[in-house]
Amino acid sequence: MLNTVAVIGYALPLEAACGSTVQFKLSSERLASAQAEIVKIRCGDPDPAGPGVRLQPMPSPIDGTVALSHQPIDAGSCAVVDDAPVLQRLGTFSIGCWLWPTQLEAGAQTVFARWRDDTQQGWRLGLDAQGRMCFSVGVRGRVFSVTTRRPLMEREWAFVGASLDLARGELRVFQLSLDRLAGRDRSDDSVAAGPTQVDWPSSLALTFAAHLRDDGATRRMAGHFNGKIDRPRLHAGLLGIDALRASAAMLRPERGDADLVGAWDFADAIGSDSCTDRGPHGLHGVLRNAPTRAVTGANWTARTPHWTEAPDEYGAIHFHDDDIDDCGWNTNLSLTIPTGWPSGFYSLRLTATDADGGPAESHVPFFIGAQPGKARARLAFVASTATFLAYSNSAIRLDLQPTEAMLEQLLVLGPDDAYLQEHRELGLSTYDTHGDGSGWCYASAARPILNMRPLGGGYYQMDTRVIDWLDSTGIPYDVITDEAIHRHGAQLLAGYGCVVTGCHPEYYTQQMLDAFETYQADGGRHIYLGGNGFYWRTAFHPSKPGRIEIRRGLTGTRTWEGEPGENGLSTTGEPSGLWRSNGRPPQRLVGVGFDAQVFDRGCAYRRLPASHDPRAAFIFEGIGTEEVIGDFGLRGGAGGHEIDRVDMRLGSPPNLLHVATADAFGSGGLATPEEFGVSHRGLGGDQNSQIRADMTFFPTARGGAVFTTGSIAWGMAFAHRGYDNNVSRITGNVLRRFLDPAPFDGFGADGESR
Repeated sequence: MLNTVAVIGYALPLEAACGSTVQFKLSSERLASAQAEIVKIRCGDPDPAGPGVRLQPMPSPIDGTVALSHQPIDAGSCAVVDDAPVLQRLGTFSIGCWLWPTQLEAGAQTVFARWRDDTQQGWRLGLDAQGRMCFSVGVRGRVFSVTTRRPLMEREWAFVGASLDLARGELRVFQLSLDRLAGRDRSDDSVAAGPTQVDWPSSLALTFAAHLRDDGATRRMAGHFNGKIDRPRLHAGLLGIDALRASAAMLRPERGDADLVGAWDFADAIGSDSCTDRGPHGLHGVLRNAPTRAVTGANWTARTPHWTEAPDEYGAIHFHDDDIDDCGWNTNLSLTIPTGWPSGFYSLRLTATDADGGPAESHVPFFIGAQPGKARARLAFVASTATFLAYSNSAIRLDLQPTEAMLEQLLVLGPDDAYLQEHRELGLSTYDTHGDGSGWCYASAARPILNMRPLGGGYYQMDTRVIDWLDSTGIPYDVITDEAIHRHGAQLLAGYGCVVTGCHPEYYTQQMLDAFETYQADGGRHIYLGGNGFYWRTAFHPSKPGRIEIRRGLTGTRTWEGEPGENGLSTTGEPSGLWRSNGRPPQRLVGVGFDAQVFDRGCAYRRLPASHDPRAAFIFEGIGTEEVIGDFGLRGGAGGHEIDRVDMRLGSPPNLLHVATADAFGSGGLATPEEFGVSHRGLGGDQNSQIRADMTFFPTARGGAVFTTGSIAWGMAFAHRGYDNNVSRITGNVLRRFLDPAPFDGFGADGESR
């Protein structure tokens, strides 16, 4: 069996332009070297039912042997505050914060510390292996500790803290439950002997949600906390429980408090990776590995579900021991993209003989994107990088309990699946849950992504099937990424007579939707070849390319649901959830929108009366009047997997021509949750006429037009009989006509019927 994980890696940036530089960061646990070459990807899908893997070598200066070593991933989020004199001279002190633990069985966890493991020096407030609050002080080779007698409760707020009293040689730790009713009270207070003198190590960072293993340059962490921390406070001198709680209750500390060392306000700069100290010493911190922000704090009143309306009630950060944002690996190879290379899907291919003597082939993907004002063709294909990131390293096939029942098939697993199960430090997809059960809100390209590369599986592979079909037409095209559309707006689309979106452009930002609306209104022509597109409201991080954010709201097809009040995107302040729930259903943009999942079978299309309208004649040139369309492909049909339909109530245009439909899906066609309000018999595809994939065409303004297929499976049917089939023919008919600037007959200049 081919070893696809002998080498893993990632490219930064994920998208590059000609003349810019891409860095490749590689790791191998067992190989000392591999052969490297750059390839342009025509098709990356190994499915034998498709065209097969087709890679074009692109000779470059970095081709040849590359040295490898193992580069570990230090997963887990935390906050780090650089050392300061005021921290070094602490004597007697008191600390406190609000705490919402989520995984007490995960072992000992650090909440608030200035501690290093290797020398056992400093101080540390955290949880012991039984979920009890524990405070430790390490001085001159001796560790003093005190622990409460009762464990905290998971997912319940408590005010916790500790103090060191040098005058009395005493340590104290406490926990005070916010809700003390119905058996939830876990309040406790313990005292033990402590040191009478301290000699703190210098150059030791203050940390939240983890502590330092040592004080080396890498600052590797240990003891990661799972849960929320809200409004930490650090005071010189002794404060009782009530005084500490009062300090944490103040959203802005009183000026002139000489004993206040730090008062951190996690409600400030929510969209950033920094944490603000409101105290007098400016002990601001930096977040590592993207813990979840814009989460409710202990003072959340539920008067609003959105953090921008009451930011002071969102002064918590949710940390996880498996968070990962940027692996921070060293660079093995750097490539300056030659100016003559075409845009497209690319990868660094790495081949070797693995440690067991078998063949190894790994890929590190990247994109070369066309830039604004530099179009080389009249046609552009949009690479759905937001969707690829949303699904990156998805483990739901194994983690989600009803996966086999949902897919109506046994799972077929490969080396990538096994590797991901053993190496969760790679970070999972936004469909997965953290170890504490909360959903992954962020996904980053600065880590190896196993299912976004040739020889893997997923929507990346499906889109390369469309790329292979485009190459088979002989029509020149550019590739642009949706993140580039997000950054550059409609000006990036404006250079093209026609733009194609692929099999599953599910995740879209407001800027991307705005760009497409502007493009279509200005005469642009859009071919949407997929299903379940333009569905989830998404955000790209403003200053960190390749990092997206998504929140799962109270509707939509979802594998997890966010905590109450946590539907706002932390990076932009926008509400998340479905675009349909945000007043911009996909029907308004492309005429169709998501209505059902159909994983057990595919279905052919049949022509509808509107297909015989002379205005649609170009679509069906060479297609028989009663010809069945696409009775081949994924699960036996070009309609399937996830499907879209026309819905005038949601904004499908009145001048839309509904020319064909696939609607014989049977009981395996399952309506999406937003499609029904009350559960009842008759929701399945064997009884529900609303479960269908609709093929449509409609003109827009200034000569623009939109064509849709309403099915993810459509592109999987292209390669049937070597592209000699009616799915390929119809798509080619539309593509050639959309590239012809001639106006569409029978419609006025504004796109209305005449």
